[in-house]
Amino acid sequence: MGDDPSQVGFRRSLDRTLKPQGKVFYGWWMVAAGAGAQAVIAVLFNQAFSTYAAVLRQEFGWSRSELSAAFAMARVESGLLGPVEGWLLDRFGPRKVMVLGIGLMGAGLIGFSFINSLFAFYVVYFFMAIGATLGGFLAITVSLVNWFNRHRAKALGITQIGFAAGGLLIPLTVAAIEQFGWRPTAFVSGFIVWGLGIPCAMVMRHRPDLYGDTPDGLPVTAANAADGGGHHSRHAVAMDGSEDFTARQALRTSGFWFISLGHAAALLVVSAVMVHVVLHLTEGLGYSLGGASRVIALMTAMQIVGQISGGFLGDRFDKRIIATGCMVLHAVALVLLAFATNVAMVIAFAILHGLAWGTRGPLMQAMRADYFGTSNFGKIMGLSTMIVTLGNTTGPLLAGLVADKTGNYEVGFTILAAGALLGSLFFVAARKPTPPQRLAVDAASR
Repeated sequence: MGDDPSQVGFRRSLDRTLKPQGKVFYGWWMVAAGAGAQAVIAVLFNQAFSTYAAVLRQEFGWSRSELSAAFAMARVESGLLGPVEGWLLDRFGPRKVMVLGIGLMGAGLIGFSFINSLFAFYVVYFFMAIGATLGGFLAITVSLVNWFNRHRAKALGITQIGFAAGGLLIPLTVAAIEQFGWRPTAFVSGFIVWGLGIPCAMVMRHRPDLYGDTPDGLPVTAANAADGGGHHSRHAVAMDGSEDFTARQALRTSGFWFISLGHAAALLVVSAVMVHVVLHLTEGLGYSLGGASRVIALMTAMQIVGQISGGFLGDRFDKRIIATGCMVLHAVALVLLAFATNVAMVIAFAILHGLAWGTRGPLMQAMRADYFGTSNFGKIMGLSTMIVTLGNTTGPLLAGLVADKTGNYEVGFTILAAGALLGSLFFVAARKPTPPQRLAVDAASR
């Protein structure tokens, strides 16, 4: 009997995606390296922060607000650094920026293992955050939006699986902290960051044309055809960059502001959960550190499901509508967590929040690249980061302040959930702007 026609068709489609010219397109190696770098940063820093927060609070007696302030200050740093990092990425490429960032992050983790005061914690956390910012998300995103066009959402979604995989590995970090203590764990983590993160950074490249390649690895004629018409024409601007926005032009569009504000509203929830979920589960609901880490693992598993499905859906359907639905899920999930009285509600939170986060995440960058092109993506994304930081900063601070005042997270989480619902309206309003080149042509023809 012959092969199932559907399986044959799938293999051919997979080969066309991975090997458009007979060999694996280099962009997919960058996807794998980017996922690896994000996994290292997530498991040893980003996703681990709520666990470190719990043990620091237990050892030093610092309040939720004091711990949240470290995260908030780091997000402000990330926002202020965004335009500078965007310029560095567009000017020097991602590899050099990532190596610098990963080097700083590793040094920060080693320094973290020696702290004995809140001030020292703030200082080393600041350096860790700068390193994670330079060595992670934005640099990887700038690389991939240049190397992919028709498969952009897929590539971004798969890469962000690395961040989610870090959440799945959190039980290992928790086990290390429980077995050896948080100081030895942080110290060794710094060397692991260097040993694994720097090789991943060395794989990254800036623009495919600098290496004699094209987006998606297509032959030049096929790439032009994909851009100029057919199913994928609505996903991109002209490949020669003639319809790309400058940063200044992007700032003048409503699409830039609505995407940025919607993204900020989403991170009200995401950042609050990252900082406070372990504290809420252990102090409010009586979970052990191990039990809390299993909730994070479930949430992360669902995040991976969302990233895979979101990447494929985002390449086929309206990203605005998908993002809007995800915002509603974020809000519902946070309310379930705030008022959880049984395991089922906690599980429902983990499933809904993980799916929403995973599905929405890669669409944020894919939308910006679709709307504004890739020529100045680093600068545009960096400027947008300044706005997105409002959500990243406000979420954990508000949740911590209200919890310190009321003794629980119910009111703070409910306020943040309402903010996420409001944010869904920003995505509804975020229409794709007319490229500046076309506006000029239209004006001249009048």
